[in-house]
Amino acid sequence: MDSFITIRFKRATAKRFQEFSKTHFKSHTEAMATMLDFFFYNEISPREKLGPTGRTIEAKLLKRINAVIAIMRDMEKTQTKPTVAMIESLFQTEEPNKKPLILEKKFMEKKKEVRFKEKGNPNNEL
Repeated sequence: MDSFITIRFKRATAKRFQEFSKTHFKSHTEAMATMLDFFFYNEISPREKLGPTGRTIEAKLLKRINAVIAIMRDMEKTQTKPTVAMIESLFQTEEPNKKPLILEKKFMEKKKEVRFKEKGNPNNEL
């Protein structure tokens, strides 16, 4: 069995460490060894800042996502919907009013005239 050594900490720091150790590890020794290994293997100092935290990164991403959504909505209102409406209007076909051509009117009027009459029937009408 390994022997123990006493290290002196301020009371507030010792309480914080004990609470942390109880929630995450089986013993205080295991907690301290794991923390030391973490700093050793990652070659960082406990005094260094690791950069933005997960919360700040998430907040920034949400802001950017909201900005992208706003840009897309604006594009839809100003570009996509008017373009779609113009294209739909091009493809909508209405049947034009059928007006007889001028030549057809003359031809129809000529047809009404009887060109040939029977000799025996004086009231020959169509």
